[in-house]
Amino acid sequence: MKKYVLLLGMFFSVAAFAGDKGKWTGYISDSHCGAKGNNPGHADCAKKCIKEGYSPVFVVGDKVYAINNPKKVTKYIGEKVTITGTITDDTIDIKKISE
Repeated sequence: MKKYVLLLGMFFSVAAFAGDKGKWTGYISDSHCGAKGNNPGHADCAKKCIKEGYSPVFVVGDKVYAINNPKKVTKYIGEKVTITGTITDDTIDIKKISE
């Protein structure tokens, strides 16, 4: 019986770290401004901050996610996008991105 309980516990531990797969809509902002970039009026500022060396981030509401593969969002800085991928902790891994 203890083996089954241990296996069940291990299964749930692995599932907890697997990440949240799905689709989210938000703005590509910059790590300097973060959640302030959750609007269309922030595009110029986001582009400027990215040029200054800040990282692109994905903002959904008040939540800011680091982007695991930032080259995928280069042409979307400051824009509202829909991302399909996986969120693990506070980082998103992008599978697909569209406007």
